[in-house]
Amino acid sequence: MAPYSLLVTRLQKALGVRQYHVASVLCQRAKVAMSHFEPSDYIRYDLLEKNINTVRKRLNRPLTLSEKIVYGHLDDPANQEIERGKTYLRLRPDRVAMQDATAQMAMLQFISSGLPKVAVPSTIHCDHLIEAQVGGEKDLRRAKDINQEVYNFLATAGAKYGVGFWRPGSGIIHQIILENYAYPGVLLIGTDSHTPNGGGLGGICIGVGGADAVDVMAGIPWELKCPKVIGVKLTGSLSGWTSPKDVILKVAGILTVKGGTGAIVEYHGPGVDSISCTGMATICNMGAEIGATTSVFPYNHRMKKYLSKTGRADIANLAEEFKEHLVPDPGCHYDQLIEINLNELKPHINGPFTPDLAHPVSEVGAVAEKEGWPVDIRVGLIGSCTNSSYEDMGRSAAVAKQALAHGLKCKSQFTITPGSEQIRATIERDGYAQVLRDVGGIVLANACGPCIGQWDRKDIKKGEKNTIVTSYNRNFTGRNDANPETHAFVTSPEIVTALAIAGTLKFNPETDFLTGKDGRKFKLEAPDADELPRAEFDPGQDTYQHPPKDSSGQRVDVSPTSQRLQLLEPFDKWNGKDLEDLQILIKVKGKCTTDHISAAGPWLKFRGHLDNISNNLLIGAINIENGKANSVRNAVTQEFGPVPDTARYYKKHGIQWVVIGDENYGEGSSREHAALEPRHLGGRAIITKSFARIHETNLKKQGLLPLTFADPADYNKIHPVDKLTIQGLKDFAPGKPLKCIIKHPNGTQETILLNHTFNETQIEWFRAGSALNRMKELQQQ
Repeated sequence: MAPYSLLVTRLQKALGVRQYHVASVLCQRAKVAMSHFEPSDYIRYDLLEKNINTVRKRLNRPLTLSEKIVYGHLDDPANQEIERGKTYLRLRPDRVAMQDATAQMAMLQFISSGLPKVAVPSTIHCDHLIEAQVGGEKDLRRAKDINQEVYNFLATAGAKYGVGFWRPGSGIIHQIILENYAYPGVLLIGTDSHTPNGGGLGGICIGVGGADAVDVMAGIPWELKCPKVIGVKLTGSLSGWTSPKDVILKVAGILTVKGGTGAIVEYHGPGVDSISCTGMATICNMGAEIGATTSVFPYNHRMKKYLSKTGRADIANLAEEFKEHLVPDPGCHYDQLIEINLNELKPHINGPFTPDLAHPVSEVGAVAEKEGWPVDIRVGLIGSCTNSSYEDMGRSAAVAKQALAHGLKCKSQFTITPGSEQIRATIERDGYAQVLRDVGGIVLANACGPCIGQWDRKDIKKGEKNTIVTSYNRNFTGRNDANPETHAFVTSPEIVTALAIAGTLKFNPETDFLTGKDGRKFKLEAPDADELPRAEFDPGQDTYQHPPKDSSGQRVDVSPTSQRLQLLEPFDKWNGKDLEDLQILIKVKGKCTTDHISAAGPWLKFRGHLDNISNNLLIGAINIENGKANSVRNAVTQEFGPVPDTARYYKKHGIQWVVIGDENYGEGSSREHAALEPRHLGGRAIITKSFARIHETNLKKQGLLPLTFADPADYNKIHPVDKLTIQGLKDFAPGKPLKCIIKHPNGTQETILLNHTFNETQIEWFRAGSALNRMKELQQQ
């Protein structure tokens, strides 16, 4: 089926009328579909309004936009206990979206549930398994060949269970959602941490693990701890080299990678109107880097313009009717308030090794020299789910044109990743892609590519110290190319382009000059580009597969000898006893993201095979005992070896184990494999100073115990050679700490308290062995 924007264009031509006439005709329907791909699933602003009014009467106070949308999707708005940061809400999301790497495990879990069809509109997007090597077309063909078994599984599973399937080459999940599925007031969950991208269209879009997605697809109310709300008031307006990316880079510098944990970041104020819809999506997208539950902007004319341009004028018109519910109430209260004057905001570049290390572009060169970071830029990379809009590509092309006019090309290597097939086709038609090629760029496939480590990089050797600049969102150690010595910096696409032309971090495009081919010096002017194409978007190739109405004859095959797919076996139930003499597999030192716990890159090919992917368990985490990665002491043999091998040894010999972690354990990607793997290999608990939200929930879903030190200083009392006993599980209850007995090798013992955030439902998951086990128990009852 052709994209909706193309259908509208064809209808315009047939009727011989202008676009707004067509929009008016389409809006005369009694109901408006959430998406043209699902014409029978309607937007329920009437229900949203009813629920909001119910909650407002109960709370008797003005509501933030975040509260309106979240509480507007309550399963029982009349009786739900509501307290920010404390109570668990039971919600009814409108839809589910899954990217191909996480969809494999999500669909395997859904198959295990025994249910015949998904209960809400759901989609699968093939964007993670395409490796960047030489260029878009060749890389895509290679990916289709290498991943044929996985793509076939996802396509047939989608057809069998009623899930829409976006084929490889369609584009990155979040761009596809923005173009086709997000709308003001939607509650959408996605199995990717950057799902909040949809907040750029005024929706509450939340990244989750696959087990959460299964709950929603099964028609079970989804639980979320009632989020706090951080307000970011924007004044002034963006201009010059300053871009939407700089807003979130500034916020990341203020809040740090855990400052948004447990909260929704809600942007508001007069400065909002100076930001395009896709620019707002960029800001919301990278809110994942501050640990926020999600981020959102209020509905405005920029969103209306984007909806209309992407063939959804009927949704825009409906949103106008219900606009009072799609913006915050006057006088609403925020738990924390940040104010940013966009007139004063300067271009930023964050990094290396963490996305919250913020620097103005004007200062980063001097900081790099002082810190010993390489200032010469080896590669500049633009695109990704964060910055691959038409406007982003246009601003980058505007910079490139100026360099070309003076006979210059990029000194650094330069790559371009379109966000979707629609973006690719449109920037090809409008000449942007060719300009970026002319300046030295290579256009990659419509996929995640180097942003998630899918990059077959050839210009350096592993261990070689170097610098790259990207318009991506995440820059953890080894994230892009598996080289721990790659210093990755995150900035806007136009700044990446300017720096790639100059070839150095010491270049400030606002003040510094370049030397043209003729020897004359010139300064780059601030880029200017259209927010949206003047003509209609070119939809490009048709890449969507509808689920058939009748799927009774559809088969989903998983070979028992497959190395990439494996049907799931239920995890064992809790035996009703305390956990005694737990061996410490590893005591982690410092940052431990989901990349450290379950690496991506070459490991993505095993995302559908739990046993095989478990061979990457914690291979990136630093062992405090020896300061090394993937080297831990086997407590039985006393030999040091890889973490997964040691875990398998313990499992084989019936030794239960625990992981000790530091602050914000599990930040980063939503990948639930970081929870599935320790459970599969015999882990029982993860004890840390604090957790990232998604990872903590994922651990609970798989029957593990995510516990935190009541006193963070107790982290120092535990040594890798100790054994732990966790007491109090027989009386496990919400808000009641558990006791931990630390048994030292010399025979002495210490007792500490461990906190948890389990509610009654989540305690039932633990007792059943996993949330999926509990779902099956309820079905049998």
